[in-house]
Order: sequence, then structure tokens, then C-alpha cells
Amino acid sequence: MLSRAASNPRPGPPGAPPIMDNSPLNLSLAQGRVLIRNARATDMDAVAAIDAAITTTPKTDYWARAYHRYATRQGRYFLVAETAGTVCGFILGEERAWEFGSPPCGWIFAIGVDPKCREGGIGTRLFEAICAAMRHAGMTTLRTMLAREDGLNMAFFRSQGMMGGSFIELEMPLDREDTR
Repeated sequence: MLSRAASNPRPGPPGAPPIMDNSPLNLSLAQGRVLIRNARATDMDAVAAIDAAITTTPKTDYWARAYHRYATRQGRYFLVAETAGTVCGFILGEERAWEFGSPPCGWIFAIGVDPKCREGGIGTRLFEAICAAMRHAGMTTLRTMLAREDGLNMAFFRSQGMMGGSFIELEMPLDREDTR
């Protein structure tokens, strides 16, 4: 069982409310409790392992850099879910503003839950926590971007109320010099 009580908050991202979240979770989790908190540098091996289990691509260096870019700066959010002292999920996002006329909004660009801990509400709890922090910072819209074939995350984000937005993503390969 986690030792920190719900009445003993952890500080949230700079400018956000404290994250107080260790309420009961679905009984499929061994300890039945989960804590949503800010990521620590010491969590990055666990985050990298969860990501590698999901994507089958190890990215340890990427996650170490992501910690320094997103967990230590205002307007950026890197949260983890912990149960029984073990990190079992993560979510990253940031505030973005005025790209192609878009007013300030929140962006989620990574979420992952250990496959052994899925179906227990951890992804939803992470999503709700980052939404609360972004709302508190004054953001009124949330965006994300997914690969078309990413059915798992598409279903998850749609179940949270997200839908197609007003922007269209465009891309092109940069392996040629003439881009015309």
C-alpha cells in the first residue's frame, strides 16, 4: 500500500494545483491504489521500459532527455502513475500557442500504461490529471495527434471525449533536396 495519504498533496507542475490522487482503483491492480504524481529523474528507466513494452523500440536516451525538457519547465507536464511503489504509466504534454492561428491550448504527445496494468483505469486517471493541470493553467482546448493505424490510442482518446479537430496534419519526407 502507498504510504502517502490523499490529504498530503504532492506539488503539481509549476503553476498547476497540487496533484492529490491516490484514491482506490479497479481491484485488478494488486494493491488497489494508484498515485498520480510528477515524474522524477529516477522514474525514467521505468518509463522507458513501459514504452519499450508497448512500441518494441527501446528509447532510454529519449526518455532521459524528455524528462529534462518536460518535467522541469513551466507549461510542460510529465506525470506518472505509481502503484505499490512501481511506475505503471505516464503521460506527457505541454501548452502550445499561436501555431497557425491556434490560441493557447494543451497538447498530449505521449501516454503509456504498462500492458500488465491495463483495464484498471490508469490511463483515464493520467488523462484526467493532466487535463486538470492544463485547465488550471487557463487552457480551454486539448489536442493530440495519432498515427492512423494506432487503434488502441484512438479508442482511448475517443473514450475520453476527444474527436477530430479543426486542423489537418501535413507531412513530407525530407530525404530529397527539391521540395517543390
